[in-house]
Amino acid sequence: MTLVEVCIALAICGVLMIAITSMTMFSSKSLAGLYNYVDLCSANRLTLDKISREIRQTQRLAEYSTNKLTFVDYDGKKLVYEYVPDERALKRIKDDIQETILSDVDNLTFTSYRRNTQQGTFDQAKTTLASKVINVSWTNSRRVLGARVNTEPVQSAKIVIRKR
Repeated sequence: MTLVEVCIALAICGVLMIAITSMTMFSSKSLAGLYNYVDLCSANRLTLDKISREIRQTQRLAEYSTNKLTFVDYDGKKLVYEYVPDERALKRIKDDIQETILSDVDNLTFTSYRRNTQQGTFDQAKTTLASKVINVSWTNSRRVLGARVNTEPVQSAKIVIRKR
């Protein structure tokens, strides 16, 4: 083999190694992003199911703010959902037991509505008293390979208190 052949072989091997490395890095970033998407969407779905089920069964909304809801639960005890921005977490408190039911939350807002719509529209009137409908919406994200990646723009649901 001549020196020219060796140089050409090394150049071809170098180009192949760069291509393989680039493809591996792109694939790992894509798979990490896909895993993050699936994991956060699963956590969002489970949390929304749990919140919906529990709010529907409450007797009434006792206290309201945009980041904290206090209900009188079906058993007469307090049920609290609170968003803690410093911890980026949604917490559930019942019987003095506090648990984090969703983490990596960027922002979360509760809104309280009356059941009846406003006259001449399909919109429901916002209220803090005599609430029948609770809207919860949030966004969450997590760092994946140094970049913050969102799941979807907003997770949101309107939940009707059935017992009221």
